[in-house]
Amino acid sequence: MKRNGRLSVAVLGAGLIGIDLAAKVARSRALDCRLVVARAADTPGLRQASAMGLPTATDGIGSLLAADEPFDVVFDATNAMAHAEHAALLGPFGTTLIDLTPSQVGHMVVPTVNGAEAVGHRDINMVSCGGQASIPLLHGITRRHRVDHVEVVTTAASRSVGRGTRLNLDEYVETTQDAVRDFTGVKDVKAILNISPARPPATFRVAMSMVGQELNPESVRAAAEEAAGRVRTYAAGFEVTACVAEGGRAFVAVEVAAGGDRIPRYGGNLDLINSAALQVAEVIADASGPGPADAPPAKPGHTTLAVPTGGTETS
Repeated sequence: MKRNGRLSVAVLGAGLIGIDLAAKVARSRALDCRLVVARAADTPGLRQASAMGLPTATDGIGSLLAADEPFDVVFDATNAMAHAEHAALLGPFGTTLIDLTPSQVGHMVVPTVNGAEAVGHRDINMVSCGGQASIPLLHGITRRHRVDHVEVVTTAASRSVGRGTRLNLDEYVETTQDAVRDFTGVKDVKAILNISPARPPATFRVAMSMVGQELNPESVRAAAEEAAGRVRTYAAGFEVTACVAEGGRAFVAVEVAAGGDRIPRYGGNLDLINSAALQVAEVIADASGPGPADAPPAKPGHTTLAVPTGGTETS
């Protein structure tokens, strides 16, 4: 449990998402990464976690259940089909799960829109990378304008889309659509995911098309830029690259570049959802009460991980 004023954390999943999360947690002022878990000892991610000086284990969810004491927070970076079981097994221990899969099991949270709600829930769903990129802007725009239809088209580099996401493509689309509906009130929503094989890899991009009434270009841009500014407080590479509105139609596009941590620059999809998840965990930590000021986190190096040609995980 809480030690040195920081919440105890485990990362379940040792793909690129999991290892980047572990590195971010290890630098956090409020979180203490005590375990990184995979299902096989030869997982490259576990070797990287060990090189960072982090404890590792190889029995998946079993490693968390066998721990000497429960973890305050577990980041689930596995896949949507497994998350419901993980939530059921860890629930009796009082652990808060932050789900980076598009399982749609827990309470959906986007930090700049409803981040404070995370404190009251034990199973928090981070929607998807496309949801984290689009919902802050769409929420801001729909608060100022009537919007009747939204289309969200996400384009991610193939090398940043791993087996977990490829198994969960239907869940990704459905969860993103449902989250956009819930956060904006727009009923007619369509989400599309493009996986780009381009070389060099394409920077993560999300394009939003809207149909509504009196979509004024100045007002739409102001809402988009305001929302983007809030996202940049935890994801510095988030930029509005296009904003056009006329009459009853509007188009807004964003690109997200990874911040040079443990993910290549083009993997902004991974960096964004990880940064959002970290933000949520730190909100929970802050709500649990202040800790001693003399508990600095470990500071692993900022080495960019090699990305396997077969892809890595995304959400």
